[in-house]
Amino acid sequence: MKPLGHLRLGVNIDHVATVRNARGAPYPDPLRAAKLAEAAGADGITAHLREDRRHISDHDIEGLMAGLRVPLNLEMAATDEMQEIALRHRPHAACIVPEKREELTTEGGLDVAGAEARLGRFIAPLREAGIRVSLFIGHERAQIEAAARIGAAVVELHTGAYCDFHYAGETDKRDDELARLAEGAALAASLGLEVHAGHGLTYETVGPVAAFPEVKELNIGHFLIGEAIFRGLEGAIREMRRLMDEART
Repeated sequence: MKPLGHLRLGVNIDHVATVRNARGAPYPDPLRAAKLAEAAGADGITAHLREDRRHISDHDIEGLMAGLRVPLNLEMAATDEMQEIALRHRPHAACIVPEKREELTTEGGLDVAGAEARLGRFIAPLREAGIRVSLFIGHERAQIEAAARIGAAVVELHTGAYCDFHYAGETDKRDDELARLAEGAALAASLGLEVHAGHGLTYETVGPVAAFPEVKELNIGHFLIGEAIFRGLEGAIREMRRLMDEART
């Protein structure tokens, strides 16, 4: 079997800011974490500027845009405010995600099929500005086809349910979800979309998703920041990089 080629790793540094904000201190610094991630082999940095600014701040985005050498993927809701911020900073990519104030983390994929016209209008100025638009969605055919129709460059498939089933010991559901993700990745690639994946991935769960030949990038954050407590951020990222590379061969 031929190797599948390099799989990019985007490191989400949101929860460095979560720790900082818990005390209202200026540390730990998300930009410092992003630079450590660069040194450890990250191909890009992801940061979610939420409407309520619960972790990443506007100041963080300014610092990341000025200080990074690798691309910045700005996760954002489909709001006028976030569109204006993206157009002002012009990050490499903007990943549009669903967002609810009461959720602890992003709970599911974006309903592109149910808001196709609105989302098409929303992403048009981003595309015109040269920002690579990604849509964070589930593996359902209707969502993938709608993403292709409105002109997104990328879909990021939500791997949260697969990971949840794994840790709940529900192996049949886990395997079924993994198969559906594989089908979704193949469909998206056949429609000309670049395929990314992320949410909840860990050392135990990353291998099967990393092995999908259509997937070009994984975005991983919460687990790596947690694991950094035990082995340091660079060590945590290097081990994830090793497992991803192993899965590709």
